[in-house]
Amino acid sequence: MAKIMCIDDDRDILESCRMTLEKAGHTVECASSGKEGLTKMKAFRPDLFLLDVMMDDLTDGFHTAYAIRHDADVKDKPIIMLTSINKETGLGFNKDKDGNFLPVDEFIEKPIAPKLLIELVAKLLQMPKNKINMGGTTSMY
Repeated sequence: MAKIMCIDDDRDILESCRMTLEKAGHTVECASSGKEGLTKMKAFRPDLFLLDVMMDDLTDGFHTAYAIRHDADVKDKPIIMLTSINKETGLGFNKDKDGNFLPVDEFIEKPIAPKLLIELVAKLLQMPKNKINMGGTTSMY
């Protein structure tokens, strides 16, 4: 099974994702900030990332996603942005519309049903490397 890095400042979300994904057979490493996640990913070398947007600041997840896309060891790993930013800010981000600057492969609103999370993770783990959204390698800032 896969190694999955969950980065979110909400401990309940982290624990829920951990339990769901471990029950599906995956190994999960959690971090409560982008900075912590980037540090832990060096040793853990995940196959997929679950990443929140709003952590230390409103765009911490975007900055973390850009850093992932610039790291040679993990730049071609899928990123699922699991967040409530659309509800809280009304920005309306989505991967298809904003993929030129948003380096993620899926953008899912919280909360996510466990079954959907498992299905989405399985789908993205099977995605060919040439389909990974590298469009966000140029920062929108």
